[in-house]
Amino acid sequence: MSTGKKEPKMPPKSAATPSAQPLDQGPDQDAIGAMLTQALLSRGAAVPADNAAPAASIPPVGEQRCGLIAIVGKPNVGKSTLLNALVGQKISITSRKAQTTRHRITGMRTRDATQFVFVDTPGFQTRHSNALNRSLNRTVVGAVNDVDLIVFVVEAGQFNQADARVLSLLPEKIPAILLANKFDLIHRRAEIAPWLKEMQERHNFAEFVPMSANNAKDVERLFGICEKYLPLQPWMYGADELTDRSDRFMAAEIIREKLFRLTGDELPYTSTVLIDQYEEEGNLRKIAATIVVERDGHKGMIIGEKGEKLKRIGTEARHELEALTGGKVFLEIWVKVRSGWADDEARVKTFGYE
Repeated sequence: MSTGKKEPKMPPKSAATPSAQPLDQGPDQDAIGAMLTQALLSRGAAVPADNAAPAASIPPVGEQRCGLIAIVGKPNVGKSTLLNALVGQKISITSRKAQTTRHRITGMRTRDATQFVFVDTPGFQTRHSNALNRSLNRTVVGAVNDVDLIVFVVEAGQFNQADARVLSLLPEKIPAILLANKFDLIHRRAEIAPWLKEMQERHNFAEFVPMSANNAKDVERLFGICEKYLPLQPWMYGADELTDRSDRFMAAEIIREKLFRLTGDELPYTSTVLIDQYEEEGNLRKIAATIVVERDGHKGMIIGEKGEKLKRIGTEARHELEALTGGKVFLEIWVKVRSGWADDEARVKTFGYE
């Protein structure tokens, strides 16, 4: 997506927003302490009574602020949960299975004069090198080089090789926020200060944000932190738009989420969902979908005994689709075997991956 924006700039330094030290000097202990203190104090800031209220009127173009914010991190670190919380509606599916997010999904939230355009990315894949994973990784690399701000999500107090691989992709020219998710599991400041110092040595983070993606107060605070990094420019989307993805895309994603959640670890990650038909007739939507797997054994896992597993997948998907669309949904799901599809570049592209 072309935004026509200028290269993003860091906001001016101030005592209220401690800045990281240059990498060649190493982070000063006082600066680390100040950053940690500011971050912890800001967690106690008051939250407006209605944090979801839309702007009463659209401000003049010259006063509008808008920018792209990439949410990146290793698989299963909470990126999609965070995106849904920021947008205020579920637009990115979640499950315990790695590779749940496979596409660059854009979610928008417009508040007062500022439009936040969040880009959720797949977790960077290091375990497998098939065509599907190469596609997912290209999506991540492309996203981090075309934004105004990067939110690097990591579990508070943790850092491993998967985190390091994603961190190595972050360009120095774009400001990055270190978002320590699941911070509610950290009980003492002494437990996090050495880790924060180590993280600042790894990358020149602009700010440190301790939070929980499930905490509304923390999510609200993140808006204020991100806003100052976004340039003054016209909004990219309408004030009430929430995502750039179609209903057809969302239908496929919802079915895939139910597939992953109801099959657990039994089913390999190399399964996908294609929408063969999506028709609207008044308040009714007729949807025909195909679940694609690589082996006959996988097909049996999905269908289940007497078709009960597939029936449950369809029922749960239909209920969520009806809640999303506000109408009735007639849903048919088939299961087909396409051996080796995940390692076939042409077929991966045909199935809608970048």
